[in-house]
Amino acid sequence: MKRSRGILLYACRAAMGCVAVLIVVAGFWSSWGTAQHVLLAKGRDHGTLTVVSCAGDLCSGPFVPSAGSAAHRGLVIDRSTAAEKGERLPVVVRPGSDEAIRTGWAGALHAWVPLGGALLLAALVIGGGLRLARTAWVVGAAGAGLLIAAFVAL
Repeated sequence: MKRSRGILLYACRAAMGCVAVLIVVAGFWSSWGTAQHVLLAKGRDHGTLTVVSCAGDLCSGPFVPSAGSAAHRGLVIDRSTAAEKGERLPVVVRPGSDEAIRTGWAGALHAWVPLGGALLLAALVIGGGLRLARTAWVVGAAGAGLLIAAFVAL
């Protein structure tokens, strides 16, 4: 009876560990879709987007390319990264689309927001499911720090 109880305990901890790892990997994967264009921007079109109008979740405006970048018309940017009309934002153009992605510290931190949320969620699993309180606090603090830094930068 004690042996089966021990095996069940290890199986439960292994399952919770897998859930925590899955949450963090999913957050990383979700963030990487945007972050790769900000962090590995060499060879992509760079420039400045001036926000003229916002409708729904998107803002648009004229794009002024940097030296060596191609001109694009009709670029849009996610409204969450564009603060207000008239603001000039440094952007990189997502290849093969009309989507601009904010660069610099603000753009990089915003790209990693899904990972910050995943770290917060994983901290709950680590603390509650694995009973690793210190590790949970560190992971949660890292996630909260990332979210707060992105909020302050934008």
